[in-house]
Amino acid sequence: MEEVYIKNFIEEAIEKDLEDGAYSHVQTRFPPEPNGYLHVGHVKAISIDFGMAAKYNGVCNLRFDDTNPTKEDTEYVDAIMEDIKWLGFKWGKVLYASDYFDDMYEAAITLIKKGKAYVDDLSADEIRAYRGTLTEPGKNSPYRGRSVEENLDLFKRMTDGEFEDGSKVLRAKIDMASGNLNMRDPVIYRILRAHHHRTGDKWIVYPMYDFAHPISDTVEGVTHSLCTLEFEDHRPLYDWVLREVGFEKPSRQIEFARMNLNYTLTSKRRCLKLVRDGVVSGWDDPRMSTICGMRRRGYTPAAVRDFCERIGVAKANSVIDFSLLEACLREDLNKNAPRAMAVLRPLKVIIDNYPEGQTEEIEVEINPEKPEMGKRKVEFSKEIYIEQDDFMLDAPKKYFRLTLGREVRLKSAYYVTCTGYEADDDGTILALHCTYDPETRGGQSPDGRKVKGTIHWVSASHAIDAEVRLYDRLFNVENPSDESNVGDFTENLNPESMVVINDAKVESTLTNLNAGDKFQFLRLGYFCVDPDSTADKPVFNRTVALKDSWKKINK
Repeated sequence: MEEVYIKNFIEEAIEKDLEDGAYSHVQTRFPPEPNGYLHVGHVKAISIDFGMAAKYNGVCNLRFDDTNPTKEDTEYVDAIMEDIKWLGFKWGKVLYASDYFDDMYEAAITLIKKGKAYVDDLSADEIRAYRGTLTEPGKNSPYRGRSVEENLDLFKRMTDGEFEDGSKVLRAKIDMASGNLNMRDPVIYRILRAHHHRTGDKWIVYPMYDFAHPISDTVEGVTHSLCTLEFEDHRPLYDWVLREVGFEKPSRQIEFARMNLNYTLTSKRRCLKLVRDGVVSGWDDPRMSTICGMRRRGYTPAAVRDFCERIGVAKANSVIDFSLLEACLREDLNKNAPRAMAVLRPLKVIIDNYPEGQTEEIEVEINPEKPEMGKRKVEFSKEIYIEQDDFMLDAPKKYFRLTLGREVRLKSAYYVTCTGYEADDDGTILALHCTYDPETRGGQSPDGRKVKGTIHWVSASHAIDAEVRLYDRLFNVENPSDESNVGDFTENLNPESMVVINDAKVESTLTNLNAGDKFQFLRLGYFCVDPDSTADKPVFNRTVALKDSWKKINK
């Protein structure tokens, strides 16, 4: 049966515009403000902005909204570009809102000359008080009636630096009784003495976002300005600016629901607190919701893009379950990640009847999902390590791993039976003694006998020492930003969000690794190489467990 594709509302709008001749092509933009690192919430907007342009053979530009020089830095510009490249998207041009500062200034002059803008002397608090409420109309500023000539003179003097910061602003003259608070004479320019990372000290007045955004879009040639839902109430102002300035081919704004993911924190202020207080190691800490943090943890671009496709494009905000993102990640890594064996909490096993000094190589598939990846060779010897959890002295009935007298399969190697153990005076198990059946090489018995347990292992004399960082969700509550949570948001931190194991053992094939290399450690989960790795000791981050155990634990 042929699969039926249902267009989303953005696609329907774009196709109608093309059909009606409103636009002859499609051009979009992704407009981040370079005042911080991109996070998982931005991924949805990135995928839509770039995805819609690609679908209709158009162009998506990367345009930095650098209208607030006090908070912006080239560090963030570089980080944003790296994140978008990592996700696999390509922009047409790299542009800046500051490219259009002259256009914006001329647009402001146009509005003043039309009697649609005026210089106001009210303070920020006074403007807020005059604005009114959702149920009460605002009041006109006493300066609203200034003449065109006076407003032009004052705005020029603002531009020339004659007035102090905050002493005057330029406001659009619209309707102080409007039911939409954004239309109650919004501020469109303010005085701000700040060095700009691109224009230097050329400007003393800077445009507000709601004024800069539509002008940047239209001057740039953007046909469809795709925004998250919080800008829906700003659309009337967006359209008003373009109409009153007199653009012949104005851009069209379309809003979609933003992506809200549970158990994540995207507030820049709160994320900054985590960094400054040392709760996390930095913006790229693998527990952070930043794209650079996800990349360091071992997320793949394909999994993140697949996640965005699955949640689709909606008109209403909703909260997406974090487990869906993890499911996409597992699917991708299962198909593509090489397999390896690692023992996180090693327990030595001595195979008493294995020939002294003998080592053999056992061939195993690199990835059973992709036979074309070939095979790797792992060493097997008289002494091996297994997980401490894979042995139990007093085992319950349904425990199928190693215990006294029980036979289990060593993955791809041999059947072994536990015959004894060594312990210290406190009863701590120090080592196990086993025997092996040499006829079961490869993990199969020629006589057809079955074993229920299969465990992984590494050769003690060949294993590499490694550090393993077991990462989990940073917060114990679904909405860390919810102000109704008891106490400070940091009181909801998950104490088990990072567990460091310094004495793990990994198979000898895991050498000459690069940061970001990904593996499935058999029975343990998916891991990637951390940049902290050294030639002497690799460091692995757990990207995601093999199965989702979070819901079961937190019920």
